[in-house]
Amino acid sequence: MIPAQRQKYNQQFTREKYQAFLTQLGLGYPEIPFRVAETPIFIPKRLKQKLIEAGEEIIKLIKQPNFKALTQKSIPTDWNVPNENKQPHFLTFDFGICKNQAGELTPMLIEMQGFPSLYGFQHHLAKTFKAGFEIDSSVNHFLNGFNEEGYIKLLKEVIIGAHKPEEVALMDVDAPHQKTAIDFFVTQKMLGIKILALEDIKKVGKQLFYEEDGKKIQLKRIYNRLIFDEVANNTEIFKNSFDPREELDVEWVTHPNWFYRISKYTMPFLKSEFVPETRFLNELTAIPKDLENYVLKPLFSFAGMGVIIDVSETDITNIKDPENWILQRKVNYEPAVQAPDGGVKAEVRMMYLWPDGGEPQLCINLARLSRGKMIGVRYNADFDWVGGTVGFMEE
Repeated sequence: MIPAQRQKYNQQFTREKYQAFLTQLGLGYPEIPFRVAETPIFIPKRLKQKLIEAGEEIIKLIKQPNFKALTQKSIPTDWNVPNENKQPHFLTFDFGICKNQAGELTPMLIEMQGFPSLYGFQHHLAKTFKAGFEIDSSVNHFLNGFNEEGYIKLLKEVIIGAHKPEEVALMDVDAPHQKTAIDFFVTQKMLGIKILALEDIKKVGKQLFYEEDGKKIQLKRIYNRLIFDEVANNTEIFKNSFDPREELDVEWVTHPNWFYRISKYTMPFLKSEFVPETRFLNELTAIPKDLENYVLKPLFSFAGMGVIIDVSETDITNIKDPENWILQRKVNYEPAVQAPDGGVKAEVRMMYLWPDGGEPQLCINLARLSRGKMIGVRYNADFDWVGGTVGFMEE
């Protein structure tokens, strides 16, 4: 998207360099099970400013005094966790890169989450790209004036808070074997916190403990990577550990309720040039005549599961729980990233950290490249110049 940077990168690219880059990226870590793209994306200043502006509009809604009241119905009754705090600690907004009517590249919101993303891996990825390819200092994967030192300092403040690193753990069902495990291990290396599977944690009264070298250590803060949607049909797993929905003497980073509050559920409340028209299905007064221009999405799913791209009237009328679905105008991605054999579609995730009692701060980004019908890494496994990557933005 910055022609000079793209040309420079494509000229130096070789398959051998890419393989060496992948080897370096995974050195000392578990195998990366998702596809990492052959290239970063180079984002011009004007598009960067639009991405920042779009994020600020969303944050304005989240900071409204009535936001919790507005989103209370987003939390499933069975999964409401007590002791919710005032704010999320993480915000991630996914934007498809499109063209507006003036022919300019512009972001369109696809997805949003009040849940952590690959905050460790994205920095590691950008550093490895810089080490393996010539990428000059006129572009940066950090935003808002951050550098490595400032970023890690804020990450520690948000995740560890006032505790000792050993009192904080990154938690998932089977953390070391998750698809994003490399992010867990990079984060552990950066911050010195534990990585614990759910079954590593035991409850005594209201307190949580894990064992190390025969010694019990109290867990005071959980960097939560457990998505309830993934375990909703298997609550038996809590019996050998603890149930997150109980009254517990522990701090959540971020509290699980924010996963629901800041999600697809929030999108119908946003009115912006950067947000496609989105409606709750149960509030639809008439089915649009041009259904080919819409996509049907379940509110409670992840990684694009359950999304209906080619929507028919029957799809809509067959849905038994319309309050749990949204109908959204399709976003037409522009194949704006030039691979050696043509254009590739891109999505950019703007990633914020929000320290306790502070303000949300835009720090870093994630990008994904696609040639498939959907953007997610799983939908592009058979192509090249696609997959997870990072944006280097014009300073």
